[in-house]
Amino acid sequence: MTPEPAFLLHKRPYRETSALVELLTLSHGRVRAVAQGVQRPGSRSRGRLQPFAPLHLTWTGEGELKRLRMMESRGAAALLAGEGLLCGLYANELLTRTLEVELPVPEVFAFYSALLEALPRPRERAGALRRLEGALLEALDAEPRFSEPDGAELDPQCRYRFDAATRTFVPGEPGIDGRTLRLLAGGDWGLPGLAGPAKAVTRAALAPLLGARPLRSRELMRQLAERRRAGTH
Repeated sequence: MTPEPAFLLHKRPYRETSALVELLTLSHGRVRAVAQGVQRPGSRSRGRLQPFAPLHLTWTGEGELKRLRMMESRGAAALLAGEGLLCGLYANELLTRTLEVELPVPEVFAFYSALLEALPRPRERAGALRRLEGALLEALDAEPRFSEPDGAELDPQCRYRFDAATRTFVPGEPGIDGRTLRLLAGGDWGLPGLAGPAKAVTRAALAPLLGARPLRSRELMRQLAERRRAGTH
C-alpha cells in the first residue's frame, strides 16, 4: 500500500514488546493495529509512535486488527502542555470513542491536523475544537439541524434547547437564544462571542454518540479548572 498520513490516538502495551494502537488516517479513518516490537528498548519506532506527531504508515491484514509495517515520521510533534495538552487528549479520546473502524473521514483528518497547529495558541483552541467536533458530527450524520422540529426557522427572540431525538431545537428554558443559534448555523463556530453556546451545542449533539461513560479528558480538564480557581483565592 501507499504510505498513509496518520496520527496516533491511543497506545497501550501488548504482550512483551508490542503495542495495540488506535490511529487516525487520511483515507481509512480510524485504524486499529498491532505495532510489533515498538516497546522494545532501543526501538527506533518507539520514538516515532507518539501522540500529536504526524506519521506515514503502512499496514497489512484483512481483519479489523491490522499489523503495522512501515512507520516514518513526517514532521515534529505538536508541543503541548497544560490546557493545550488536555484539549489534545480530549480530541484523541473523542475520536477513539465515536469513529467506527475504517470509516473514511478525510474532513475530520484535516480539521484534526488544523487543531494540532492551533492548540499551542490559547486564543485559537476553542474555535479549532468546535470545528473538529462539527466535522465529526457531520461525518457521523449526527450534526445539529438549526431549526424547530417541524422545520420552522428559529425565532431570534425565543430561547431553545437541543433535542437529541430529532437533532433540532425546541423552545425551552434554560436555552440558547435563536439569534445566536442562527449565527452558529452559518458554520463558523469559532466566531468571537460564540464560544460558550458553540460548546454547549456540540456537547449536547455528541452526548448520544458517547453514551453514559464519561470522558477521562473532560474530568482532567475540570480538575485543572478547579486548581486554577483555588489558586486565585
